[in-house]
Amino acid sequence: MHTRDSERWQHDHVFAQDRVRPGEMRTLIVVGITATMMVVEIAAGLVYGSMALLADGLHMASHAAALGIAFLAYVIARRLAADERFSFGTGKLNSLAGFASAVLLLGFALIMVTESTSRFISPVEISYNQALVVAVVGLIVNGVSAWIFAATPHDHHAHGHSHAHHHDHNLRAAYLHVLADALTSVLAIIALLAAKFYGLNWLDPFMGLVGAALVSRWSYGLIKDSARVLLDRQADDETVAAIRKALESDAGERITDLHCWSIGPGIYAADLAIVSDDPQPPAYYRSRIPPELGIVHATVEVHRCPDH
Repeated sequence: MHTRDSERWQHDHVFAQDRVRPGEMRTLIVVGITATMMVVEIAAGLVYGSMALLADGLHMASHAAALGIAFLAYVIARRLAADERFSFGTGKLNSLAGFASAVLLLGFALIMVTESTSRFISPVEISYNQALVVAVVGLIVNGVSAWIFAATPHDHHAHGHSHAHHHDHNLRAAYLHVLADALTSVLAIIALLAAKFYGLNWLDPFMGLVGAALVSRWSYGLIKDSARVLLDRQADDETVAAIRKALESDAGERITDLHCWSIGPGIYAADLAIVSDDPQPPAYYRSRIPPELGIVHATVEVHRCPDH
């Protein structure tokens, strides 16, 4: 085969991962907001001797670090998209970052449990007014950040897969971090108001346990979903069924082996074997795969039915 003919049959494995994703700039904006708030709270805590401000600032620092991981994942995935060392592109960096952030989120929940349990055993004096100001400001900042993420548009570069951003584990992890912060602020405000006006001091550590339970549940869901991608787990039943429906027919075409797995947000690779009484070229079967399934790389093995 001539070199020119050989090049005609070759294709890259970038799969649009070299383009700026909708969540990238929004993550950078939220990183800036979070880091600024972190510096202000830590500085104010040191100047005014407020442990509440200092603790919230350090807590904000942990989320700034997680959001920084999310942003770096976008940048690295984009810059290495054409690197041939990655067999199916860099889409899985997205899930790797999401997994790492979910583990950090789980660690944050553990700290909440430890601190809340400690407050039950050894209650501390609370400066209600100062703590309420910190909680309200934190709620506003995190509310704005959550809105920025929630307003992220669909990624129309994901080969027609209109729900690609729902598979963006990196974006989901960043959103859960700011949502966890906002939840913590809401629960703190409720507990502080109840303690200040009704003397229900036990509600403050109790709300910490409630928040830890919710954050743990979010973290577990994200760990499970991102691990599915990292471990090349088979695609969901609906996607597999749709492939079978598109390729199998009453004319004697049957899929005897099918593997379909995620290689990035909203995009999949498939490896399948077809047995047919009247086998067609692999390109024919690839063309029958519905584009809305987001399968950007398909390897098709075709065999003639031995009993025909």
